[in-house]
Amino acid sequence: MANSLVSVQIIPKTEKYEDVIPYVDAAISVIDASGVKYEVHPLETTMEGELTMLLQIIEKMNVKMIEMGAINVITQVKILYQPKGITMDTLTEKYQS
Repeated sequence: MANSLVSVQIIPKTEKYEDVIPYVDAAISVIDASGVKYEVHPLETTMEGELTMLLQIIEKMNVKMIEMGAINVITQVKILYQPKGITMDTLTEKYQS
């Protein structure tokens, strides 16, 4: 079972203030390629897995933004670390129909 939930919002700054949606899409594709369970929400994406792996994914997301031409990247992260195990479903099951 996963020991962490990590929510991440990535905000790339581009030189000419271009639309950042393609950058966000690319960041999400980094998560998708990793194989971890994740959910995309309007303001952030939440991943489920081992904390060290999730932090490595965030690093890859930031590197991808720079490779695409971003000048810098602001990354906001929320972490729930629970060594005995945690899942997104555990926290949201009462809200699911």
